[in-house]
Amino acid sequence: MKPFKSILAFQKHFDTEDKCREFLEEQRWGGEPCCPFCGSVNVCRFSDGKRFKCREKECRKKFTVTVGTMYENTKVPLTKWFLAQYILCVHSKGISSLQLATWLDVTQKTAWFLNHRIREMLAERSPQLLDEIVEIDETYVGGKDKNRHFHKKRGAGDKTMVIGAVKRGGKLKTQVIPKATIEQVSEFIVNTVVPDSTMVTDESQVYGRVKQLYKHETVKHRAKEYVRGIVHTNTIEGYWNILKKQINGIHHSISPKHLQRYCNESAYRYNRREITQDERFAEAIKNCNGRLKYKELTQTDEQ
Repeated sequence: MKPFKSILAFQKHFDTEDKCREFLEEQRWGGEPCCPFCGSVNVCRFSDGKRFKCREKECRKKFTVTVGTMYENTKVPLTKWFLAQYILCVHSKGISSLQLATWLDVTQKTAWFLNHRIREMLAERSPQLLDEIVEIDETYVGGKDKNRHFHKKRGAGDKTMVIGAVKRGGKLKTQVIPKATIEQVSEFIVNTVVPDSTMVTDESQVYGRVKQLYKHETVKHRAKEYVRGIVHTNTIEGYWNILKKQINGIHHSISPKHLQRYCNESAYRYNRREITQDERFAEAIKNCNGRLKYKELTQTDEQ
């Protein structure tokens, strides 16, 4: 696939369902169709070019390349799916569902659903642990009380905590933490950072429980210290600026329930900042396995 110089060039290339299906087959199966039910490659293709059938006696099921993926049973054409994915992968701050609905000529509800399913594809399936020098910091996401009506003010506790870790010059991982407890912060660090790595944080006490597992360095922000040799958290703080520009500038308000997907989207682009836009898009297509139904997105915790 040749690099695309513009979104228009992308649309011209993926202008038919057949072209999209062919590319999806290549990215998902590497050119060798595989049964999504039993995993066998002993399959045959029907004359319509879209459907397959497994030849294994224990299976014998029919399927298409979209079965078992985010595209399964979709009524939205793959041409629109691909365009939405390309935009979300390459746009520096993402895109709102309202704007995407206009570009794709679909309803805002459909665009919102598309966005979330694509964000699910941008999540790291098997993230590697971070090592060497790792900066760790936390931030809070949510509206400011001063911007709310008096009767709707709920206090600082209304915000949602996001903790992040970034390898100096490398990849980043974020996680939404519903309750900012020492236990949850410690669990995130242990599951994210290789033991004996250099862990750089601010002077917060929440890092005290696991500091013996790492070479712990702290930068004393309260004393107006921001850099001491290699000791600083400027990288992760710079990323928080990127994330909040995406949230505040594009989406304005995000439910804590869906915040992790927005973080995944932002982290996906950050972690692939050194590869081309087309490579980001192709990699996202490879990660299409799985389902996310509209009911899962909209149901409340009580349901």
